[in-house]
Amino acid sequence: MYPDHTHRPPAQRAVEVHRPTPLPPAAAVSAPVVPVQPGAVPAMASIVLPDGRVVTGYAINPTQPEPVAAKPTVSRTAVNVALGGVGFLAVCGGLLLLTSFIAALTAFIGQLVTLAAVIFGGWIAVQVFSASGHPGGTTVNIRKAVIKRNKFYG
Repeated sequence: MYPDHTHRPPAQRAVEVHRPTPLPPAAAVSAPVVPVQPGAVPAMASIVLPDGRVVTGYAINPTQPEPVAAKPTVSRTAVNVALGGVGFLAVCGGLLLLTSFIAALTAFIGQLVTLAAVIFGGWIAVQVFSASGHPGGTTVNIRKAVIKRNKFYG
């Protein structure tokens, strides 16, 4: 048995060939006739399929893709702008670190000033309020002064 359920081999089977039949021109429609170049009408072609059938039709030439234009080289300006952007990003990171360092240094100096004020203020307080046996300073005895005839007697 063969695939088409006949007892004949594929070479002995009848081959059906279909030829296109042109349509007669319509007499009622009076369309302007445009002259066609002889090379513009495609030729007829027939293809034999693997199962033995023949397909006939117009051969269509494959359309050729338009040639791809060569890509322009990258301009030096674009490269310089890109490198400048990379450098700017690197500098921004460094500036961020620099500003963080300056802020930390400012806080440290402020703490040192506060610590010095506390220590120095404490030393002064100890000197003033210390209960030592000797008085600090000069003792001045004030007496009643007498002034007679522009002369001071004290």
